[in-house]
Amino acid sequence: MPLPVVLHRYAPLLAALTLLFLPARLAADLTWTPEGGWKFEGGVVSGLAPRENRNALELMNKARTAEDKGHYRSALSAYQKVTKRYPNSLYAPEAFYHTGYIRLARRQYLKAFRAFQEIVTRYPSTSKFNQVIGEQYRIATALLDGARSRGWLLLIPGFRNREGSIGLFEQILYNAPYSEYAPLALMNIAKAHQMLGNPEESIDALDRMINTYPKSLLTPDAYLRLAQAYTALVEGPNYDQTATKEAITYYEDFMILYPGDPNIAAAEKGLAQMKQVLAESKLRIGDYYFKYRSNYKAAKVFYNEAITDYPDSSVAKRARVQLAKVEAKLTGTKPPEESSEPAPPPRKKRFLFF
Repeated sequence: MPLPVVLHRYAPLLAALTLLFLPARLAADLTWTPEGGWKFEGGVVSGLAPRENRNALELMNKARTAEDKGHYRSALSAYQKVTKRYPNSLYAPEAFYHTGYIRLARRQYLKAFRAFQEIVTRYPSTSKFNQVIGEQYRIATALLDGARSRGWLLLIPGFRNREGSIGLFEQILYNAPYSEYAPLALMNIAKAHQMLGNPEESIDALDRMINTYPKSLLTPDAYLRLAQAYTALVEGPNYDQTATKEAITYYEDFMILYPGDPNIAAAEKGLAQMKQVLAESKLRIGDYYFKYRSNYKAAKVFYNEAITDYPDSSVAKRARVQLAKVEAKLTGTKPPEESSEPAPPPRKKRFLFF
């Protein structure tokens, strides 16, 4: 079989192998000038047979010319033909790249994200990988901030899609788990869930952030937000204190790990509030055992815990008073508030003379 026929028959396979094994920098060798059109520099080939290369190049030039003139529909049509007919060529990732930017210009955010995702999935060795991830992050952030995709005929704005941004951020995490965008994505996932009223999911995202990226510059903020997220779940001293204890743990961790952080005062304030709630809860349980069950030993345990949880608080002072009453009951002595004290002498009447 003649060599040209062999090359033509196996051109798609050779192109795929080229994309897989060539250095990433070679993808940047496809350059555009209005005068000369698209060209490969440095001896790189397109991965196509000569006739297919001419057809693909013609479509690429047509698409870019239309794009520069703002004729986005024509440009998209030509780029789409390139990606469908020549998916294994070095033209294809560039066509997807420009498709993504055109979709962005038309405010078709999800379609733009999917175009960039095609590059990540099919051509991970592209030199534009970081740029693509950056564009995906910006799209997800725009949706989180309330951007609306254009609807029917590109005239009617669509609905806000903050919930949809969560899936996009998760996709970014999957695409580039060790990139600079990964910690940012997790922080935004937590923010989105918080805005949507999903505190448990927000806590989960922050916990993943702390455990996966402990050395990130965003980790201190994640600790504080995690403490504040648990604080938001606290319903008061009469309810379950699991969230209160978690909030205390993360406030204390934040203060120990990042003592010089500018948010240390906010952490101290939050910690004091949570300790107050926890101590008040112990005090009320102690009051219940003391007043309604006459279980003085149990009451003593909870009063002591209230003092231990927040020793310098007003709650601790009240607990000490109650503890003295418990001791009086246990020892059979008169409680302090029932001890008789001499009444103060009556004040002398004054008479004013005019």
